Amino acid sequence: MKLIRIIPRVLFIILFLSFIFVIYIWRIEPRWVEWNYIDMPTKNLPISLQNKTLVQVSDIHIGETVSEDYIIKQFTKIDKINPDIIAYTGDFISPINDNQAPFDQLEEAIKHVAKGKLATLAILGNHDYGSVFQNPGRADSLVHILEKYGITVLRNENLNVHGLNIIGIDDYWRGNFRPKKAMSHYDKTLANLVLVHNPDVCDLDVWRDYDGWILSGHTHGGQVRFPFRKASIIPVENKNYDKGLKRLSDGRTLYINKGLGHSIRIRFNVRPEITVFTLKKERVEN
Repeated sequence: MKLIRIIPRVLFIILFLSFIFVIYIWRIEPRWVEWNYIDMPTKNLPISLQNKTLVQVSDIHIGETVSEDYIIKQFTKIDKINPDIIAYTGDFISPINDNQAPFDQLEEAIKHVAKGKLATLAILGNHDYGSVFQNPGRADSLVHILEKYGITVLRNENLNVHGLNIIGIDDYWRGNFRPKKAMSHYDKTLANLVLVHNPDVCDLDVWRDYDGWILSGHTHGGQVRFPFRKASIIPVENKNYDKGLKRLSDGRTLYINKGLGHSIRIRFNVRPEITVFTLKKERVEN
């Protein structure tokens, strides 16, 4: 008889905890933004850029599951720290199909976009090329919106920001992916930084002895990560490229941002992220 009375209580507790868990991964963690602060030691950094801040924002994914209100709130918080440079590393939208992209939502958010005092730059991600990543017209329309509101989009191009040479590589999965063209702008006598949406590009033979920082996104950190385990689903070939800081064997330093948005509105143990880098002049060892 005691067992019969206990079973309903146990079932209630299980159902209640399951309900709380679902609410957490669906409503709380996808909006619980983590701010990470990291020093960025950089070769040849001009003294004028010492201790300047560079904010990375990635994978906004405005669309059905990410509202413009949420993104605007994050822009407002970024503005409050008054950053010097802001780099957006791709996937601004999540198109429903190739004929329907959330450009109205995007423009409503971009009206309030956070900007750097010295520069505001962006590269494109795979979702910016349409729902099946094959629509260059979608990408061109998105670029028009971004540039309309003062964001410089680098498509295998570079921009020198007060002595920091920032190189932007277009998305790996698209026809405009020309990394050798982009890396032709690498100048080893300058301070350099590379933006690339998909971290798999780091494993290609295109880098021309580059040994600086690379900022990427794309993975969302896997979105679901059970304790003491790596994320099981990551959209990259190199499964080590999940999130955070990666020291590559040839001297390059890769940082993979977990993104502000998501493709599916579920996050567990992988909070959305804004990263604040502090530029530092790299010490030369004697």
